[in-house]
Amino acid sequence: MQRFVRSAALAAAGVLVAGLAAGCGSSDDGGGSDGKHPSATGPEPEPKPDPSSTLPASLTTQRLDWSRCKAPEGGSAPGAAWQCSTLKVPLDYDKPDGETIGIALIRTKSTGKGDRIGSLLFNFGGPGGSGVSGLPSFADSYDSLRERYDLVSFDPRGVAASEGVRCRDDAETQAAEKNVDLTPDTAAEEKAYFKDAKDFGAGCAKNSAKIVGHVSTDDAARDMDVLRQVLGDDKLHYFGVSYGTELGGTYAHMFPRRVGRLVFDAVVDPSADSIGHAENQARGFQRALDNYFTSRGQDPKAGSAKIQKLFKRLDAEPMRTSGDRKLTESLAHTGVLVTLYSKQTWPALTRALENAEKGDGSALLQLADAYNERDASGRYSTQSHSQRAIACLDTKARTTPAEAKKRLDRFRGISPVFGEFLGWDTAGWCHEWPVAGLHDSPEVSAPGADPILVVGNTGDPATPYEGARKMADELGKDVGVHLTWKGEGHGAYGNGSDCVDDAIDTYLLEGTPPKDNKVCS
Repeated sequence: MQRFVRSAALAAAGVLVAGLAAGCGSSDDGGGSDGKHPSATGPEPEPKPDPSSTLPASLTTQRLDWSRCKAPEGGSAPGAAWQCSTLKVPLDYDKPDGETIGIALIRTKSTGKGDRIGSLLFNFGGPGGSGVSGLPSFADSYDSLRERYDLVSFDPRGVAASEGVRCRDDAETQAAEKNVDLTPDTAAEEKAYFKDAKDFGAGCAKNSAKIVGHVSTDDAARDMDVLRQVLGDDKLHYFGVSYGTELGGTYAHMFPRRVGRLVFDAVVDPSADSIGHAENQARGFQRALDNYFTSRGQDPKAGSAKIQKLFKRLDAEPMRTSGDRKLTESLAHTGVLVTLYSKQTWPALTRALENAEKGDGSALLQLADAYNERDASGRYSTQSHSQRAIACLDTKARTTPAEAKKRLDRFRGISPVFGEFLGWDTAGWCHEWPVAGLHDSPEVSAPGADPILVVGNTGDPATPYEGARKMADELGKDVGVHLTWKGEGHGAYGNGSDCVDDAIDTYLLEGTPPKDNKVCS
């Protein structure tokens, strides 16, 4: 079971590789052909305490020990242009002088081609995405910004190297993929579905007891402000993608006077509760699938019906693949959906569906493995563990199985292909979660903050376009600046629009946002 909110880079990283192989490795950003670290302009800033902070000075003025990065679990070490360190923050912000935990950091310093502005912090989404492994992989897209910024990212608390949450082992994960139907049709399947959900939460509580109650988005936003101070920046400059927009909005609400140049791309709707969020995603992914069929000159309704027919076949009998695993209905759902994150991966969907029609589920299985971050040896990343722990701590919603079943027809009406999965997920995602949730929906109002650029893509499947307008409105008058791109895929920056890229670069490098409601087509 896994909710479909992930980073904008997901599709390119996991799917557009030779032979549709799963996963992605870090790359050397290059810092020059000799691999040496580029020099920054001037000395590094001294850490300074924030006068509004209630934290001990030992945290807000700590000095970071930057050194050559080691390889992350399951990945390869980035090149010489990259440095890593660890930031100390309170485990519990209600006890700022108590136990601390470490937040894993990575950076590459400014190339020095322009006057240094400061650090630009990235969060690529999830929740649960690793910035330490992600930033080196995606940094080529941000070369222009590196001229005036140190590029910095982090593993949020509960993620990967930052006290990562682990809820079950690889064998248990694979068993659940094989045996648990995410769209249960019978009483027995329904019982197994909710038992697995309960067991997952119990595993989080057992294996990650210390951290599982302290991984909220509120906590991560406070961590970002500690990092801002330690990096020596008076204001936070930030680029948030997907869930990173929710994290950025939370930061802006908590620290409006510390908002510098913030960009939100692929925007989560802050007004939506758990049910509304699932409906948004059902609508967004169905819209993207319809656009895919239209691009091929096919009737979207007929195309969706064909996929539903395939799912029904797989529900009755999983399909053979080239290996010893079979393609289940649930894995096929994931395999289809992952290709909708980017228009570039639509050809992969075409090939996978054609193969499945011939009785070979190998391509759809590889696509699902890419999304689930399963490597060829059967090891899974823990992103889905962190994702669920963060999301279930953030939301108060605990939809019952009976309530979910009553909404299934509505979800099927929104999306014939994905609605049933997302309808069941409203109850299964946080079923009997061991920690109480905090909010109905995130608070992002930021009166008095500097302008924040909010970018919406009309073809975004995972964070539908409508959420960007709502984020801009909720940030407040003269704060949210709305930019529209009439495109496809999850996220706008770096996806082929010079209009979008120029607007964002001008804002981050020169401090000048575009006119509110500007449209890039």
